[in-house]
Amino acid sequence: MSIHKDKKRGTYYFVISNPEGYPKQIKRRGFKTKKEAMQQQTLILHELNQGTYVATSKMKLDELTQKWLRKKKHEVQDVTYKAYVHLIKTHILPFFGQMQIDRIKPLDVEDFYFHLYDEKNLSKRSVQKIHTIIKSVFSYARNMDLISRNPLDRISRPKSDSQEVSVWDKHELQYFLENTKRDPFFIAYQLASVEGMRQGEILGLRWQDIDFEGQRLTIQQTLSNDGKTIKPGAKNKTSKRQVAFTKETLIALKSHKEKQEQIKVKTGDVYNDKLDLVVCTSLGSPINPSNLRRSFNRNIKRLHVKKIRFHDLRHTHATLCLELNIHPKIVASRLGHANTRMTLDTYSHLLPSFQNGAVEKISQGFFD
Repeated sequence: MSIHKDKKRGTYYFVISNPEGYPKQIKRRGFKTKKEAMQQQTLILHELNQGTYVATSKMKLDELTQKWLRKKKHEVQDVTYKAYVHLIKTHILPFFGQMQIDRIKPLDVEDFYFHLYDEKNLSKRSVQKIHTIIKSVFSYARNMDLISRNPLDRISRPKSDSQEVSVWDKHELQYFLENTKRDPFFIAYQLASVEGMRQGEILGLRWQDIDFEGQRLTIQQTLSNDGKTIKPGAKNKTSKRQVAFTKETLIALKSHKEKQEQIKVKTGDVYNDKLDLVVCTSLGSPINPSNLRRSFNRNIKRLHVKKIRFHDLRHTHATLCLELNIHPKIVASRLGHANTRMTLDTYSHLLPSFQNGAVEKISQGFFD
């Protein structure tokens, strides 16, 4: 089983006889050097001896991504699925074109990342997202026995610049909540900042999901970003959770419910009571998320407080909880994070202040 040279193309190839398996003959072409061909030949022979050899597929990357997307469509939220489709069509397929999946090597992927950085001017965070998609696509191919190994297994995940979130301190939050109590969206501000809920979770929350006696609520459904679809479940498995809420939120929820009941009486049969939404229009229909954000921004301007996004109320909640020395596992659970690492990575800008507090405790514990 020697290495042969293709005189016409100037490349190297080899042929391995495999009479007891499939395929009966294994042929690999297109190696730039004899050494590269020998390394691949040795690897395949080892896999044949170990019984781990997988006959590679001639499937092209565009077909593989379509199969992967078909699977993901039933596993992730629509907004996540659409993001996958966009990144694949805009960046991944144009670069790799019609390449066969078994021909894509780690070096090709590295070249792709440099292309994204240097020519497309993408941020490290964007390249990191694309890396996650490609690795998952090839993992799927490996699980389906379409390739013998995942070329991404030998490539480190691109590092992302740490993004500091913009938040309010305790006094800014108290001032904002105190001066927006009469706003129709006050309960949304309360749930985001004091309970750490996401926008979609708040706008999809129903009264039946709230246990007033147990003082907790359950995330059972969410409203889509365009405000058109109420989806059962949550962003992911850990996002579907129970959240114990404060006595202040309990009071705010009861007050909001009383106001909503008064609106129902005034509107009569026109009110859509079937949706049972906590935050809704005067007719009981879902709120367009952009209207919530516009209201939030108007109040920021009116009260002359530091400008942050509505989503940053959730970040404010997490930040204040960590500053209060609430265990990161509890904070992660309230936020619906998959693990504490996600929580601490997001709020790593707090670590210097944590160090200062830790030093004081060490001093007291060791020497007082």
